[in-house]
Amino acid sequence: MPILEMKVPSPGESISEVEIADWLVSDGDYVEKDQAIAEVDSDKATLELPAEEAGIITLKAEVGDTVDVGAVVCLIDTDAKAPAKAKATAPAAAEAPKVAAPKAEAAPVPTPAPAPEKESYAKGHPSPAAAKLMTENGVKANQVSGTGKDGRITQHDVVAAMAAGFDSSATAGWGGTRDTKNEKMSMLRRKVAERLVAVKNETAMLTTFNEIDMKPIMDMRKQYKDKFREVHGVNLGFMSFFTKAVTEALNLYPAVNAMIEGKEAVFHDYADIGIAVSSPKGLMVPVVRNAEQMSLHEIEAEIKRLAIKARDGKMTIEEMTGGTFTITNGGVFGSMLSTPIINPPQSAILGMHNIVERAVVVHGEVVARPIMYLALSYDHRIIDGKESVSFLVKVKEMLENPERMMFGAKPPAEVLLGL
Repeated sequence: MPILEMKVPSPGESISEVEIADWLVSDGDYVEKDQAIAEVDSDKATLELPAEEAGIITLKAEVGDTVDVGAVVCLIDTDAKAPAKAKATAPAAAEAPKVAAPKAEAAPVPTPAPAPEKESYAKGHPSPAAAKLMTENGVKANQVSGTGKDGRITQHDVVAAMAAGFDSSATAGWGGTRDTKNEKMSMLRRKVAERLVAVKNETAMLTTFNEIDMKPIMDMRKQYKDKFREVHGVNLGFMSFFTKAVTEALNLYPAVNAMIEGKEAVFHDYADIGIAVSSPKGLMVPVVRNAEQMSLHEIEAEIKRLAIKARDGKMTIEEMTGGTFTITNGGVFGSMLSTPIINPPQSAILGMHNIVERAVVVHGEVVARPIMYLALSYDHRIIDGKESVSFLVKVKEMLENPERMMFGAKPPAEVLLGL
Protein backbone atom coordinates (compact mmCIF):
# COMPACT_ATOMS: atom_id res chain seq x y z
CA MET A 1 0.00 0.00 0.00
CA PRO A 2 1.35 3.47 -0.89
CA ILE A 3 2.59 5.31 2.16
CA LEU A 4 3.28 9.04 1.89
CA GLU A 5 6.12 10.31 4.03
CA MET A 6 5.36 13.83 5.18
CA LYS A 7 8.52 15.83 5.71
CA VAL A 8 8.98 19.18 7.41
CA PRO A 9 8.95 21.83 4.67
CA SER A 10 11.38 24.72 4.84
CA PRO A 11 9.61 27.66 6.54
CA GLY A 12 12.13 30.07 5.11
CA GLU A 13 15.74 30.81 4.36
CA SER A 14 18.23 30.16 7.20
CA ILE A 15 15.76 28.01 9.20
CA SER A 16 17.18 24.51 9.67
CA GLU A 17 14.94 23.04 12.38
CA VAL A 18 11.48 23.39 13.91
CA GLU A 19 9.76 22.24 17.07
CA ILE A 20 6.50 20.27 17.13
CA ALA A 21 4.28 22.63 19.16
CA ASP A 22 1.09 20.55 18.94
CA TRP A 23 -0.53 17.76 16.99
CA LEU A 24 -4.04 18.74 15.88
CA VAL A 25 -4.91 15.11 15.06
CA SER A 26 -4.39 11.79 16.81
CA ASP A 27 -2.42 8.76 15.69
CA GLY A 28 -4.65 6.65 13.42
CA ASP A 29 -7.04 9.46 12.49
CA TYR A 30 -8.28 9.88 8.94
CA VAL A 31 -7.21 13.28 7.58
CA GLU A 32 -8.31 15.20 4.52
CA LYS A 33 -5.94 16.81 2.05
CA ASP A 34 -4.81 20.30 3.19
CA GLN A 35 -6.27 19.71 6.68
CA ALA A 36 -4.12 21.32 9.39
CA ILE A 37 -2.52 18.43 11.27
CA ALA A 38 0.15 20.12 13.40
CA GLU A 39 1.51 23.42 14.67
CA VAL A 40 5.27 23.86 14.37
CA ASP A 41 7.43 26.55 15.94
CA SER A 42 10.37 27.94 14.02
CA ASP A 43 12.68 30.63 15.32
CA LYS A 44 10.57 33.21 13.47
CA ALA A 45 6.91 32.16 13.67
CA THR A 46 4.38 29.48 14.60
CA LEU A 47 3.03 27.82 11.47
CA GLU A 48 0.42 25.18 10.66
CA LEU A 49 1.43 22.00 8.83
CA PRO A 50 -1.22 20.86 6.31
CA ALA A 51 -1.75 17.25 5.21
CA GLU A 52 -0.34 16.67 1.73
CA GLU A 53 -2.86 13.91 0.92
CA ALA A 54 -5.95 12.30 2.45
CA GLY A 55 -5.60 9.05 4.39
CA ILE A 56 -4.85 7.43 7.74
CA ILE A 57 -2.08 9.23 9.61
CA THR A 58 0.69 7.72 11.71
CA LEU A 59 2.62 10.16 13.87
CA LYS A 60 6.41 9.85 13.98
CA ALA A 61 7.27 12.71 16.33
CA GLU A 62 6.09 13.81 19.75
CA VAL A 63 4.97 17.24 20.94
CA GLY A 64 8.06 19.18 22.00
CA ASP A 65 10.43 17.29 19.68
CA THR A 66 12.91 19.37 17.69
CA VAL A 67 13.15 18.04 14.13
CA ASP A 68 15.27 19.05 11.16
CA VAL A 69 13.78 20.59 8.06
CA GLY A 70 13.22 17.69 5.65
CA ALA A 71 12.78 15.09 8.40
CA VAL A 72 9.78 12.73 8.32
CA VAL A 73 7.23 13.65 11.01
CA CYS A 74 4.30 11.44 9.97
CA LEU A 75 3.11 8.83 7.47
CA ILE A 76 -0.16 8.92 5.54
CA ASP A 77 -1.73 5.75 4.11
CA THR A 78 -3.27 7.19 0.96
CA ASP A 79 -5.09 3.89 0.13
CA ALA A 80 -7.16 4.06 3.29
CA LYS A 81 -10.80 4.89 2.81
CA ALA A 82 -12.60 7.57 4.73
CA PRO A 83 -14.66 6.06 7.56
CA ALA A 84 -18.37 5.84 6.77
CA LYS A 85 -20.37 8.42 8.61
CA ALA A 86 -22.77 6.92 11.11
CA LYS A 87 -26.28 7.05 9.80
CA ALA A 88 -28.99 8.17 12.09
CA THR A 89 -31.00 5.14 13.22
CA ALA A 90 -34.67 5.58 12.61
CA PRO A 91 -36.89 5.23 15.65
CA ALA A 92 -37.90 1.63 16.24
CA ALA A 93 -41.52 2.63 16.42
CA ALA A 94 -41.38 3.91 12.86
CA GLU A 95 -39.87 0.67 11.55
CA ALA A 96 -42.26 -1.67 13.38
CA PRO A 97 -45.19 -2.90 11.28
CA LYS A 98 -48.52 -1.62 12.36
CA VAL A 99 -50.48 -4.65 13.51
CA ALA A 100 -53.60 -4.75 15.59
CA ALA A 101 -52.53 -6.43 18.76
CA PRO A 102 -53.63 -6.12 22.29
CA LYS A 103 -51.67 -3.47 24.06
CA ALA A 104 -49.32 -4.84 26.62
CA GLU A 105 -47.05 -3.05 28.95
CA ALA A 106 -43.50 -3.76 27.84
CA ALA A 107 -41.12 -4.34 30.66
CA PRO A 108 -38.71 -1.44 30.81
CA VAL A 109 -35.24 -2.39 29.65
CA PRO A 110 -32.72 -1.20 32.19
CA THR A 111 -30.23 1.22 30.69
CA PRO A 112 -26.70 0.37 31.68
CA ALA A 113 -24.95 3.17 33.50
CA PRO A 114 -22.33 4.85 31.31
CA ALA A 115 -18.82 3.82 32.15
CA PRO A 116 -16.90 6.60 33.83
CA GLU A 117 -14.65 8.42 31.42
CA LYS A 118 -10.99 7.75 31.89
CA GLU A 119 -9.35 10.95 33.04
CA SER A 120 -6.48 11.89 30.74
CA TYR A 121 -3.44 13.87 31.76
CA ALA A 122 -3.92 16.06 28.67
CA LYS A 123 -7.38 17.21 29.76
CA GLY A 124 -7.29 20.89 30.61
CA HIS A 125 -3.61 21.21 29.74
CA PRO A 126 -2.68 23.64 26.95
CA SER A 127 -0.45 22.82 24.02
CA PRO A 128 2.83 24.80 23.91
CA ALA A 129 1.41 27.25 21.35
CA ALA A 130 -1.80 27.63 23.39
CA ALA A 131 0.17 28.08 26.62
CA LYS A 132 2.22 30.86 25.04
CA LEU A 133 -0.92 32.63 23.86
CA MET A 134 -2.57 32.24 27.28
CA THR A 135 0.48 33.63 29.08
CA GLU A 136 0.72 36.65 26.78
CA ASN A 137 -2.97 37.49 27.24
CA GLY A 138 -3.43 36.56 30.91
CA VAL A 139 -5.83 33.69 30.19
CA LYS A 140 -6.15 30.85 32.72
CA ALA A 141 -6.77 27.19 31.93
CA ASN A 142 -10.09 27.17 33.82
CA GLN A 143 -11.37 29.85 31.43
CA VAL A 144 -10.93 27.69 28.31
CA SER A 145 -12.63 24.44 27.26
CA GLY A 146 -10.22 22.09 25.48
CA THR A 147 -11.37 20.45 22.24
CA GLY A 148 -8.06 18.80 21.31
CA LYS A 149 -7.00 15.22 21.83
CA ASP A 150 -8.12 13.95 25.26
CA GLY A 151 -9.40 17.41 26.14
CA ARG A 152 -6.13 19.24 25.50
CA ILE A 153 -6.47 23.03 25.07
CA THR A 154 -5.41 24.08 21.57
CA GLN A 155 -4.49 27.47 20.24
CA HIS A 156 -7.84 27.69 18.47
CA ASP A 157 -9.62 27.09 21.79
CA VAL A 158 -7.82 30.06 23.34
CA VAL A 159 -8.59 32.35 20.40
CA ALA A 160 -12.27 31.33 20.53
CA ALA A 161 -12.44 31.90 24.29
CA MET A 162 -10.82 35.33 23.97
CA ALA A 163 -13.28 36.29 21.23
CA ALA A 164 -16.25 35.19 23.36
CA GLY A 165 -15.07 37.10 26.44
CA PHE A 166 -14.75 35.97 30.05
CA ASP A 167 -16.90 36.08 33.13
CA SER A 168 -15.18 38.30 35.70
CA SER A 169 -15.94 35.72 38.39
CA ALA A 170 -13.56 33.31 36.65
CA THR A 171 -10.60 35.39 37.77
CA ALA A 172 -11.71 35.55 41.41
CA GLY A 173 -9.55 33.81 43.96
CA TRP A 174 -6.23 34.52 42.28
CA GLY A 175 -3.24 34.16 44.57
CA GLY A 176 -3.21 32.85 48.10
CA THR A 177 -0.80 30.02 47.29
CA ARG A 178 2.95 29.69 46.85
CA ASP A 179 2.73 27.38 43.85
CA THR A 180 5.09 27.66 40.91
CA LYS A 181 5.22 25.91 37.56
CA ASN A 182 7.82 25.50 34.87
CA GLU A 183 6.93 25.78 31.18
CA LYS A 184 9.20 25.12 28.27
CA MET A 185 9.78 28.21 26.17
CA SER A 186 8.80 27.87 22.53
CA MET A 187 11.48 27.93 19.88
CA LEU A 188 10.19 31.32 18.73
CA ARG A 189 10.40 32.81 22.23
CA ARG A 190 13.89 31.34 22.76
CA LYS A 191 15.06 32.85 19.47
CA VAL A 192 13.55 36.23 20.32
CA ALA A 193 15.35 36.13 23.67
CA GLU A 194 18.66 35.32 21.96
CA ARG A 195 18.23 38.13 19.44
CA LEU A 196 17.33 40.71 22.10
CA VAL A 197 20.41 39.84 24.12
CA ALA A 198 22.52 39.90 20.95
CA VAL A 199 21.27 43.38 20.06
CA LYS A 200 22.27 44.70 23.48
CA ASN A 201 25.67 42.98 23.33
CA GLU A 202 26.61 43.42 19.67
CA THR A 203 25.31 46.88 18.78
CA ALA A 204 26.00 50.36 20.12
CA MET A 205 22.30 51.10 20.59
CA LEU A 206 21.22 54.58 21.63
CA THR A 207 17.80 56.24 21.69
CA THR A 208 16.89 59.83 20.86
CA PHE A 209 13.50 61.41 21.57
CA ASN A 210 11.26 64.15 20.26
CA GLU A 211 7.62 65.21 20.46
CA ILE A 212 5.02 65.86 17.78
CA ASP A 213 2.04 68.16 17.81
CA MET A 214 -0.55 65.84 16.25
CA LYS A 215 -3.18 68.55 15.70
CA PRO A 216 -2.40 69.19 11.98
CA ILE A 217 -2.61 65.48 11.16
CA MET A 218 -5.73 64.98 13.30
CA ASP A 219 -7.45 68.00 11.69
CA MET A 220 -6.62 66.76 8.20
CA ARG A 221 -7.76 63.24 9.03
CA LYS A 222 -11.03 64.55 10.47
CA GLN A 223 -11.67 66.61 7.36
CA TYR A 224 -10.93 63.93 4.76
CA LYS A 225 -11.42 60.51 6.42
CA ASP A 226 -15.03 59.96 5.25
CA LYS A 227 -14.31 60.95 1.67
CA PHE A 228 -11.04 58.99 1.75
CA ARG A 229 -12.90 55.83 2.78
CA GLU A 230 -15.52 56.43 0.11
CA VAL A 231 -12.93 56.86 -2.66
CA HIS A 232 -10.36 54.22 -1.65
CA GLY A 233 -12.33 51.75 0.49
CA VAL A 234 -9.90 51.95 3.44
CA ASN A 235 -9.71 54.12 6.53
CA LEU A 236 -7.27 57.01 6.77
CA GLY A 237 -5.20 56.17 9.84
CA PHE A 238 -2.11 57.64 11.44
CA MET A 239 0.20 54.82 10.37
CA SER A 240 0.16 55.81 6.70
CA PHE A 241 1.24 59.37 7.58
CA PHE A 242 4.09 58.08 9.75
CA THR A 243 5.18 55.54 7.13
CA LYS A 244 5.23 58.18 4.42
CA ALA A 245 7.14 60.64 6.61
CA VAL A 246 9.67 57.92 7.48
CA THR A 247 10.29 56.97 3.85
CA GLU A 248 10.91 60.62 2.91
CA ALA A 249 13.30 61.04 5.83
CA LEU A 250 15.12 57.79 4.96
CA ASN A 251 15.79 59.18 1.50
CA LEU A 252 17.50 62.19 3.08
CA TYR A 253 19.43 60.15 5.67
CA PRO A 254 20.28 56.81 3.98
CA ALA A 255 22.45 55.58 6.87
CA VAL A 256 19.29 55.12 8.95
CA ASN A 257 18.06 52.74 6.25
CA ALA A 258 21.36 50.83 6.07
CA MET A 259 22.73 47.79 7.89
CA ILE A 260 26.11 46.29 8.73
CA GLU A 261 27.26 43.05 7.08
CA GLY A 262 30.71 42.02 8.25
CA LYS A 263 33.06 44.89 7.47
CA GLU A 264 30.71 46.56 5.01
CA ALA A 265 27.74 48.90 5.31
CA VAL A 266 24.86 47.95 3.01
CA PHE A 267 22.75 50.88 1.80
CA HIS A 268 19.30 50.36 0.28
CA ASP A 269 17.72 52.45 -2.45
CA TYR A 270 14.30 51.29 -1.32
CA ALA A 271 12.37 51.32 1.95
CA ASP A 272 10.84 48.06 3.17
CA ILE A 273 9.06 49.16 6.34
CA GLY A 274 8.20 46.66 9.07
CA ILE A 275 4.90 47.54 10.77
CA ALA A 276 4.21 45.95 14.16
CA VAL A 277 0.63 44.61 14.32
CA SER A 278 -1.19 42.78 17.10
CA SER A 279 -2.44 39.24 16.47
CA PRO A 280 -3.81 36.35 18.55
CA LYS A 281 -0.30 34.84 18.49
CA GLY A 282 1.27 38.04 19.80
CA LEU A 283 3.01 40.94 18.13
CA MET A 284 4.06 40.36 14.51
CA VAL A 285 6.07 42.62 12.21
CA PRO A 286 5.03 42.15 8.58
CA VAL A 287 6.90 44.17 5.97
CA VAL A 288 5.42 46.74 3.58
CA ARG A 289 7.62 46.38 0.48
CA ASN A 290 8.76 49.49 -1.43
CA ALA A 291 6.76 51.78 0.82
CA GLU A 292 8.60 54.75 -0.70
CA GLN A 293 6.66 54.19 -3.95
CA MET A 294 3.24 53.95 -2.30
CA SER A 295 0.56 56.56 -1.79
CA LEU A 296 -1.22 56.93 1.54
CA HIS A 297 -4.18 54.78 0.49
CA GLU A 298 -1.88 52.07 -0.89
CA ILE A 299 -0.02 51.97 2.44
CA GLU A 300 -3.30 51.75 4.37
CA ALA A 301 -4.58 48.96 2.11
CA GLU A 302 -1.36 46.94 2.48
CA ILE A 303 -1.28 47.36 6.26
CA LYS A 304 -4.92 46.25 6.43
CA ARG A 305 -4.18 43.18 4.28
CA LEU A 306 -1.23 42.16 6.42
CA ALA A 307 -3.12 42.81 9.68
CA ILE A 308 -5.97 40.52 8.55
CA LYS A 309 -3.51 37.77 7.65
CA ALA A 310 -1.81 38.15 11.03
CA ARG A 311 -5.16 37.98 12.85
CA ASP A 312 -6.14 34.83 10.93
CA GLY A 313 -2.75 33.19 11.52
CA LYS A 314 -1.94 33.05 7.80
CA MET A 315 1.20 35.17 7.80
CA THR A 316 4.12 33.70 5.86
CA ILE A 317 7.81 33.88 6.72
CA GLU A 318 8.46 35.89 3.54
CA GLU A 319 6.01 38.57 4.67
CA MET A 320 7.84 39.01 7.99
CA THR A 321 11.47 39.13 6.85
CA GLY A 322 13.68 41.46 4.88
CA GLY A 323 12.67 44.86 6.27
CA THR A 324 15.10 47.80 6.26
CA PHE A 325 13.40 49.87 9.00
CA THR A 326 10.68 49.18 11.59
CA ILE A 327 7.86 51.23 13.12
CA THR A 328 6.30 50.03 16.38
CA ASN A 329 3.33 51.65 18.08
CA GLY A 330 3.24 51.01 21.81
CA GLY A 331 0.68 53.79 22.08
CA VAL A 332 -2.15 51.44 21.16
CA PHE A 333 -1.49 49.70 24.49
CA GLY A 334 -1.23 52.98 26.42
CA SER A 335 2.55 53.44 26.43
CA MET A 336 3.63 57.04 26.99
CA LEU A 337 7.35 56.56 26.37
CA SER A 338 9.72 53.66 25.69
CA THR A 339 13.08 52.76 24.19
CA PRO A 340 12.33 50.26 21.39
CA ILE A 341 14.97 47.64 20.62
CA ILE A 342 16.43 47.44 17.12
CA ASN A 343 15.18 44.59 14.95
CA PRO A 344 18.44 43.08 13.58
CA PRO A 345 20.00 43.29 11.08
CA GLN A 346 18.29 46.66 10.74
CA SER A 347 20.01 49.71 12.22
CA ALA A 348 17.07 51.73 13.53
CA ILE A 349 13.49 51.52 14.80
CA LEU A 350 10.89 54.24 15.40
CA GLY A 351 8.63 54.00 18.44
CA MET A 352 5.24 55.72 18.43
CA HIS A 353 3.35 56.32 21.68
CA ASN A 354 -0.05 57.43 22.94
CA ILE A 355 -1.50 60.85 22.16
CA VAL A 356 -2.16 62.98 25.25
CA GLU A 357 -3.47 66.52 25.63
CA ARG A 358 -0.56 68.52 27.05
CA ALA A 359 0.04 72.18 27.81
CA VAL A 360 2.37 73.72 25.24
CA VAL A 361 3.38 77.26 24.32
CA VAL A 362 2.16 78.38 20.87
CA HIS A 363 2.89 81.95 19.75
CA GLY A 364 3.50 82.98 23.33
CA GLU A 365 0.28 81.46 24.69
CA VAL A 366 -0.22 78.30 26.72
CA VAL A 367 -2.66 76.01 24.90
CA ALA A 368 -3.67 72.35 25.10
CA ARG A 369 -2.45 70.29 22.15
CA PRO A 370 -2.49 66.52 21.35
CA ILE A 371 1.14 65.53 21.79
CA MET A 372 2.88 62.26 20.95
CA TYR A 373 6.40 61.36 22.07
CA LEU A 374 8.60 59.67 19.45
CA ALA A 375 11.63 57.50 20.15
CA LEU A 376 14.27 56.50 17.61
CA SER A 377 16.63 53.72 18.68
CA TYR A 378 19.64 53.39 16.38
CA ASP A 379 22.97 51.60 16.01
CA HIS A 380 25.67 54.19 16.69
CA ARG A 381 28.20 52.06 14.79
CA ILE A 382 26.67 53.12 11.48
CA ILE A 383 24.44 56.10 12.36
CA ASP A 384 25.99 59.23 13.83
CA GLY A 385 24.22 61.29 16.45
CA LYS A 386 23.72 64.16 14.01
CA GLU A 387 22.03 61.88 11.47
CA SER A 388 19.75 60.23 14.02
CA VAL A 389 18.60 63.53 15.53
CA SER A 390 18.20 65.14 12.09
CA PHE A 391 16.18 62.15 10.86
CA LEU A 392 13.76 62.37 13.79
CA VAL A 393 13.45 66.15 13.44
CA LYS A 394 12.62 65.71 9.74
CA VAL A 395 9.87 63.18 10.60
CA LYS A 396 8.51 65.69 13.14
CA GLU A 397 8.54 68.54 10.60
CA MET A 398 6.73 66.49 7.98
CA LEU A 399 3.99 65.39 10.36
CA GLU A 400 3.48 68.87 11.79
CA ASN A 401 3.40 70.45 8.30
CA PRO A 402 1.81 67.77 6.12
CA GLU A 403 0.66 70.11 3.33
CA ARG A 404 4.12 71.57 2.78
CA MET A 405 6.34 68.60 3.64
CA MET A 406 4.37 65.50 2.58
CA PHE A 407 2.22 66.74 -0.30
CA GLY A 408 4.84 68.79 -2.16
CA ALA A 409 2.84 72.02 -1.71
CA LYS A 410 -0.10 70.41 -3.52
CA PRO A 411 -3.63 70.76 -2.10
CA PRO A 412 -4.26 67.86 0.33
CA ALA A 413 -7.48 66.90 -1.49
CA GLU A 414 -5.52 66.40 -4.71
CA VAL A 415 -3.13 63.93 -3.08
CA LEU A 416 -5.48 62.19 -0.65
CA LEU A 417 -8.44 61.78 -2.98
CA GLY A 418 -6.67 61.65 -6.35
CA LEU A 419 -8.52 64.68 -7.69
